[in-house]
Order: sequence, then C-alpha cells, then structure tokens
Amino acid sequence: MLCQDRESGLRAVIAIHSTALGPALGGTRFHAYASDEEAVHDALNLARGMSYKNALAGLDHGGGKAVIIGDPDTLKSEELLLAYGRFVASLGGRYVTACDVGTYVRDMDVVSRTCQWTTGRSPENGGAGDSSVLTAFGVFQGMRASARHLWGASTLRGRKVGVSGVGKVGHHLVTHLLEDGAEVVITDVRQESVERVLATHPEVAVAADTDALIRTTGLDVYAPCALGGALDDETARALTAKVVCGAANNQLAHPGVEKDLSDRGILYAPDYVVNAGGVIQVADELHGFDFARAKAKATLIQDTTLAIFERAQSDGVPPAVAADRIAEQRMADAR
Repeated sequence: MLCQDRESGLRAVIAIHSTALGPALGGTRFHAYASDEEAVHDALNLARGMSYKNALAGLDHGGGKAVIIGDPDTLKSEELLLAYGRFVASLGGRYVTACDVGTYVRDMDVVSRTCQWTTGRSPENGGAGDSSVLTAFGVFQGMRASARHLWGASTLRGRKVGVSGVGKVGHHLVTHLLEDGAEVVITDVRQESVERVLATHPEVAVAADTDALIRTTGLDVYAPCALGGALDDETARALTAKVVCGAANNQLAHPGVEKDLSDRGILYAPDYVVNAGGVIQVADELHGFDFARAKAKATLIQDTTLAIFERAQSDGVPPAVAADRIAEQRMADAR
C-alpha cells in the first residue's frame, strides 16, 4: 500500500507479506531512503522477515512492515503521524504496527489516536513501552545459544564481543554482555550513542568504525545492531569473529553470504530468530501486557536458536535455511 498525504508531507509504504497465522504484525521504520524504489524494496523484505520471525517466535501473527520516507529529524510531525495512523486504520486490522528504526514509543502514542491497531505505546497509554528492551534480551539469548553450540557453555564470560550500533537495542545488549562477564567493543556512526554507553560503562572499548570492529584482534562474536545488509562479501572475508549474532534485520546482503561464513567456520545465528524479543513484547501488549510473561517467552529464543543449529546439522544446511524451513512449515500447517 502506497500512502501519501500532501498536507503533512507523509510518503509511506505498508507491506503485508502473510496473514496465514493471523494479522500481520511489524514495526514502522522512518528513514531517508535514496528513492521510492529503495523504500518499497526495504518494506517488502522487512515484511517477509516479519512473517518468518513471528512464526518462529510462536506468535499467531503474520508479517508486515511499514516505512515512512524521509529524515525523521526534520520531517516527523504530529500531523504526519496522525495521517499515517489513518492509512494503517484503513486496512481494518490486517496490519498491526509498532516502533522500528526512527520511530519511538511517543510516536506510537500519536499514531494510536487515529489507529486502534497500534502497539509499542507507552504504559500511560495502555502499552508495553520500549520494545528494544526485550529485543536486546532476545539477542543475548541467541548469543548464549551460539556460545553453547560452539563452546559448550551458555555464557559469554571471557569472550570478546563487538557491537556495531549502540542505539535503541545495542546499548541494552552491551549491559547484558557486561553483566555476563564479556569484554565489549562498540562502534556507532552517532557519537552521542557511543558517549551514552561510555557514560554508563567506561570499561567498554571503542572501534573507529565497523570495518575496524570486525578486524579486532581476538573478537569472538560480532553483533550487527544497526541497519540491514551489514554482512556482505567483503565483510564475510574480513570478519575475525567465530559467531555472528545481532539485532539488525536482513543482515545478509545476499543469500550466498551465509555460505561464505559457513565455509570460514563462522556460526551465523539467523537475525529474525534472535531479534524477536521486541515483537514478542508488542504482541503481548494486544492481550493486556505482562512484562514477566513476555520476558519468559523471549527467554525461549535460546531454545529455538539451539534447535535451529541442530536442524542445520542434521539437514546439512546453513542455520538460516534450517530456520526458514521450520517457519515455512508452521505457516503451511496454518494454511
């Protein structure tokens, strides 16, 4: 669905990939895309990823995603968000929206004024609040599963972890890692994000950029937590870590990258599996949010990730292929 509201300047794309398991659920990304074609492509990819993510998270939801085109720092306004909410509402509940890159709880509070199918709202407005909390927790569970599969213990203690992107999700992930005894190296294109982490955790090391981070000596785990496409051919060749497990969506620039990682002995934890904590949180909001209940479900991401690694070994395929097969079977059974 292509959305445009001239008065507010809204230009957006709403993509629904599947409703086999239930109403499509996925966040709203606000980003300055280079072209409308790039925005459509991103929305379609993200919507497909949400179908698979929701299926593997055990949720009764299909996959959808929305993108608002433009720089959120200059374009975002109350009028624009209200207009966007009207477009989502026009779908009559086939798509349920939430926060994503460039949108926040306060934005969902505004959207909810014109659309009842809005999650990620503030507790004051009947919502669950910031979904990045459980997103980071879920990624941490995926890392624990990766550590157990590769090194025999569900802990990152004594391991060096590189986190690329320490914004909404990444800075929470850093806290989990440090509490578990990991050594952490970070980088971010926004200096203020780096400074926020250092203000709380001065023991964290900082790499100049992502290229320097992935080449860090002794790196055990690489966690891409910014925008998608972080793993391309060049990155796969340069990466020194033995595990890739991060919060970013659509991390593989193309499907062949995972084979390159596998050929180099690098374990890839499928992004849409380990970053499902946020969608678990907002889905719980639809039933009267209970944080303990949602966190307990997010903890199961560790078990799901381990099951995927085992399926990958038994089928002789990369983990992402194994994850796709499990998700596709659940959607097929629902149909």
